[in-house]
Amino acid sequence: MLNQPLYDKLLQLRLLAFRDGLRQQQDNPQYAPLSFEERLALLVDQECLRRHDQRIQRLLKAADFPMQATIEDLDLSPARGLERRIVLDLAQGHWIHNRHHLFVLGPTGSGKTYLACAFGNAAARNGYSVRFFRTSRLLHQLTQARQDGSYHALLRSLAKLNVLILDDWMRDPLTVQNSQDLLEILDDRFGHSSAIIASQVPITDWHLRIPDPTLADAILDRLVHNAHRLALQGESQRKLRAIQE
Repeated sequence: MLNQPLYDKLLQLRLLAFRDGLRQQQDNPQYAPLSFEERLALLVDQECLRRHDQRIQRLLKAADFPMQATIEDLDLSPARGLERRIVLDLAQGHWIHNRHHLFVLGPTGSGKTYLACAFGNAAARNGYSVRFFRTSRLLHQLTQARQDGSYHALLRSLAKLNVLILDDWMRDPLTVQNSQDLLEILDDRFGHSSAIIASQVPITDWHLRIPDPTLADAILDRLVHNAHRLALQGESQRKLRAIQE
């Protein structure tokens, strides 16, 4: 009972892992030979580790990935056109630190969304804030936000993200307003954050799908010059899974 006030204070300070570790040390005689500094260091390490794990879980939850995908589970067979060395290097996140972008390209069903989510997962585990959007749904959100007065708040929230994932990029026809919204997003993020773009549309066709040539020039100028590119190949992954089932 003499320790209860200490436990209560640790709870008040939200040092939950520290508190649990202290109880463990007091109940286990194997810790007795350790010095005060050694036991304190173990408690601090335990608290830091738990806080790190909790932060990673918050980042993964906030990313709103549509599927569970990790770099470790990727199919890196030669038939898919992915070079293991490049994929593993990109998974380290240096391109995010350098404010570069990542393009994931390939035909329908080739696994672009899965690959984008896997890199997003790796980014979150490296401590970066990430958010996944299907491009059409994000544009719809922006249209609604413009109507209800939350447009600038949404832009600010997007600008704060370290990594913005845009799936199905250029799949659907864009209006001039859509193009202006995309440019607003990219302007706010230019030079201090990164994007993962997943698209079945070749980069050479992107300009033609943006209705205003001036907006097209501006959008592409903010994306293509400092982007890493991965091109998926091979059979549709959905088709292969259907055959296996």
